Amino acid sequence: MGNGRILLYPLSLIYGLVTVIRNFLYNTGILPSVEFRLPVICVGNITVGGTGKTPHAEYLAGLLRENFKVAVLSRGYKRTSSGFRVVTTSSTVAESGDEPLQISRKYPDVLVAVDRNRVKGVRRIMELHPETEVIILDDAFQHRRITPGFSILLSDFNRPVISDHMLPYGNLRESISNMRRADIILITKSPVNINPIQRRLIVKEINKAPYQNLYFTSIKYNPPVPLFDRKESSGPIPDLKKLNGTGVVLITGIANPIPLKEYLQETAGEIIHLRYPDHYTFREKDLNAVYNAFDQLKTALKFVLTTEKDSVRLKEFTNIADPIRSAFYYIPVGICFLNDDTAEFNKLIIEYVRKNKRNNRVSEI
Repeated sequence: MGNGRILLYPLSLIYGLVTVIRNFLYNTGILPSVEFRLPVICVGNITVGGTGKTPHAEYLAGLLRENFKVAVLSRGYKRTSSGFRVVTTSSTVAESGDEPLQISRKYPDVLVAVDRNRVKGVRRIMELHPETEVIILDDAFQHRRITPGFSILLSDFNRPVISDHMLPYGNLRESISNMRRADIILITKSPVNINPIQRRLIVKEINKAPYQNLYFTSIKYNPPVPLFDRKESSGPIPDLKKLNGTGVVLITGIANPIPLKEYLQETAGEIIHLRYPDHYTFREKDLNAVYNAFDQLKTALKFVLTTEKDSVRLKEFTNIADPIRSAFYYIPVGICFLNDDTAEFNKLIIEYVRKNKRNNRVSEI
C-alpha cells in the first residue's frame, strides 16, 4: 500500500477502539436495545461496499411472502425525504432511496418502509400495519438499538474479512469477532464451481461458533427486462448467454460492477462500460454519454444494459428516445445456494418465524 494509505492506519486504531467501546456498552446493557415481540430478521455485514445485501433481503422477502405478512425496513440511503415513509411502486428514488424502491417494485405485496431510526420505523410499521408477521431489517447489523431475533451476516467471497482492517485503513465497520452475533453467515458472490479445498479453508478461517450455520451463495443473473414498457421495446430481446458478438453499453452505479462486466464479456462482441459510483444520481449529461457510447458501437445489433438497482434511477428519465429507448434493458439479480443448501437455509428461516409469531408488543432490554 502507498504511504498515503498507511497514514490512515492510526485512524483505524481509534475507530476500532470506538466500536469496541460501543459494542461493550450494548452488550452489557449500559446502552439500551429494543427487542420486538414479533420475528425480526437482520441482514447486514461488517464491511463497507457491496456484499449483496439487497438480493439476499429480496430472497428472504420472496421466501416468506408465500406464508407470512412481510415487511422490509431500510434506512433509505441517499433519499432526500426524512422520517418514516412507506415505499410504493410509484415512489421516487428521492423519496425512498434506490434499493427500497427496487424491492417494492419486485414484490408489490410486501410492505417496504424507510426510516433512519429503525426502532421508530418498526414501531410505525406495527402501528400502521398490525397484520405484519415478520420484519426484515436491511443493512442493520451495526444498528444495535434493535436486538433482532435472527441475524444473517454477509461476507464477500472475493474480499476475505480475515485479512481486512478497520476503517478507514481497511473496509471493516467493526471487529471480525462480532461476527459471533450472527445466527447465519453467508459467503456471498462465491464462484459456482468453488472447489472443496477453498470451501474448507474459508470455513476454517471464519471459525464459526457451534450455534452458527455457514452457507455459500452465488450471484445469478436473470433474463434482461425492458427498462420501459415492452410495447415501446419492439426490437429483439438480449440473451445474456448468447449475445453472439452483440455490442453492449453497460451502465453501472454499484459498488462492484466487475463480476457483471466479466459475465457479459464471455459472449458480447464489444462492451463500452460507463461506470459510476455506488448509488449515483444520474443527470442529463450522463444520458449524453450513453447516446455517444451507443453510436460508437460498431456491431449491427446493440443494447444498453444496466443493473436492477440502477434501473430504478434511470427509469425516471422519461425523455429517453429511440433507438436507445427500445434497446434499454436491466438485468435482475438473484442468488442461489451452493452445495444443495437451499432447503436447509429456507427451513431455518421459516421455522424461526413460525416459532416466534406473537402479539406485536414491545419490551425494552
